[in-house]
Amino acid sequence: MLKKFAALVLSAGLFFGLTAPASAAPTNNQPVEKPIRKIVINSASRMLSLYDGSVRIEMFPLGLGKPSTPTPVGYYKINTKEIDPPWIDPSNPEYEIPSGESNPLGYRWMQIWGNYGIHGTNRPDSIGHYVSNGCVRMREADVERLFDKVDIGTPVEITYNRVVVEKNADDEIVYYIYPDGYGWQPIDATYVNKWLAPYGVSAFESDADIEKKIYDSDGEPTYIAKAYTIELNGRRVENFERDGRTFDSKAVVREGITYLPAVPIAMASKTKLEWRAGESTLRTSYGEVVGIERKRQLYLNADDAIVLFSLDGGLQNVEGANGKSRIYRLQTVERLPIPDEPDPKDKKKRKKSDEKSSTEVKPAPTVEPTTEPKPKAEIEPKAEAQSKAETQSKAEVSPKAEVESKADGGEE
Repeated sequence: MLKKFAALVLSAGLFFGLTAPASAAPTNNQPVEKPIRKIVINSASRMLSLYDGSVRIEMFPLGLGKPSTPTPVGYYKINTKEIDPPWIDPSNPEYEIPSGESNPLGYRWMQIWGNYGIHGTNRPDSIGHYVSNGCVRMREADVERLFDKVDIGTPVEITYNRVVVEKNADDEIVYYIYPDGYGWQPIDATYVNKWLAPYGVSAFESDADIEKKIYDSDGEPTYIAKAYTIELNGRRVENFERDGRTFDSKAVVREGITYLPAVPIAMASKTKLEWRAGESTLRTSYGEVVGIERKRQLYLNADDAIVLFSLDGGLQNVEGANGKSRIYRLQTVERLPIPDEPDPKDKKKRKKSDEKSSTEVKPAPTVEPTTEPKPKAEIEPKAEAQSKAETQSKAEVSPKAEVESKADGGEE
């Protein structure tokens, strides 16, 4: 049986970014099935991962096909397994090298499709490079370890993804960008953001930083933040979309600060939310807090949730299908909403109205009639004033009488 031939480019089998379909979750009437063990190979990163269900349990570096004879992507399975396989020269099938130090297949062979397989190598320095005729090379210790962990029929998925995003055991979202070894996948910041978005952290990595990482394409990890699903009063908070804009719904922890997504929480709690961009503040009927805008996403400090939404909570451990995980739980706290702040225009109108009122002449107060006689003391000053006026009037007439008397005397 032939064990190794030069690989041909399988153009009909080339496709990118494939992921295996998720298996249906068991119901209460069905027994819990053992997680499916599978092999996932990313030709861009030159790494092989072994999974139990969705949990990665092993990772190994690889040597893959040259750009002229690339390792084909697609869905396969392990068809045969053999220890100490011979190597047969692809140009001369009659020439065979038995198992040993000179055998380029090493000491393990797992055939996945046609003449392609996963095997060891007598050239460990080739691992991490594009060097083969299409097969998957592994270090001898690694391939023997993998060989013992998989069975015939184990699914094998081969992809070509330059961008890899994952959540590690510490809940940190980390991403990698690998070089385009086959020249199959040009990428930009928009493409990378689409990969980050499902994890809820795309707003926390600037486009400038992403572009620099693309330029480097060194496969090194970049840690962004921790992200958690939010539950509000027992119900999961979902992303909110409007006018082609998606608002992420994850709680994000970065550099010791927990950021909560303002818009999805407002929608889930049915609370009217106002964003005052000029003041960088968020306002509801409960209160007003500082808002944080990142790449068109709106966040608030988790400490301010009680003020803005009358909600309180924090991270809690939960048991899930894949073991323990953490979610951010919020609960409503009974508080009375604050009165709406008057419109500034209304304030101006009222001010002008008050100023106008102050300039108007107020009518004289009405004096109620009285039947009581006025005291005599109030009348006497009036009589005295009248007597003085009469005396003054007589004094004013005296000079005239004198002049008339002199005139009469002259005529005599």
